Amino acid sequence: MTVSPTTTNLVQPGPPRAAPNAGLAGFLRELVRRKPLGAIGGAVFLIFVFFGVFADLLAPYGINETNLRARLEGPSLSHLFGTDHIGRDVFSRVLKGAQVSMIVAVVTSAFATVVSVAIGAIAGYFGGRLDSVIQRFVDAWMTFPDLVLLIVVISVLGPGATQIIVILGLLYGIGGSRIVRGAVLSVRENTYTRAAQSIGAGWGHIIWRHILPNIAPVVIVVFTTRISAVILVEAGLSFLGLGIAAPAPTWGGM
Repeated sequence: MTVSPTTTNLVQPGPPRAAPNAGLAGFLRELVRRKPLGAIGGAVFLIFVFFGVFADLLAPYGINETNLRARLEGPSLSHLFGTDHIGRDVFSRVLKGAQVSMIVAVVTSAFATVVSVAIGAIAGYFGGRLDSVIQRFVDAWMTFPDLVLLIVVISVLGPGATQIIVILGLLYGIGGSRIVRGAVLSVRENTYTRAAQSIGAGWGHIIWRHILPNIAPVVIVVFTTRISAVILVEAGLSFLGLGIAAPAPTWGGM
């Protein structure tokens, strides 16, 4: 009796199919569907960034271009936001003020984040007495009222963008180091950190290669939350006459 060999059908795998929501368009659709409030907030933030970056191109008039015949005009096609008491176009000055505010906010937030990471990483990694001394210093720093401290320091040093960036960077950086310290304390106890210590890796290498990459989400949140806070504080200082000096337009000064 002849037995016919069994034929095995091999299915050749085809080319991988693209995910239905792949690409930037798919990501944006999913973001709007799952996180509508976050998408709206992101859109508003991007609009502010766009107008701030291209303020010089979008402004129809010069920021200090005066026209005494057009003083205190209401909104119109020629002046979308009207004019101020010496005939300057308010819309052009608002755009330039957005640019100034964004520059100050981003630079200050970046400086504050660096300060927070430096203090929080050292305090959280070493712990012990060093951590206790640093935390007592942070506690003492946070007891000072923010606005009062800013007014005193700027009254002594004088108004200006550099002074605001340095003072707000230290103010938010030292206070925000507690958040970074908490994240470092949790990462420090992980197995890969202990393994790096056991093979003799230095503390700088461990912090740079093992701890900082794993607390990056916390650092990003600290940076983004500082931007809005700095914009509000800078506007408040400018309103009190202690912010960026004239003739540079600022939202608080206007």
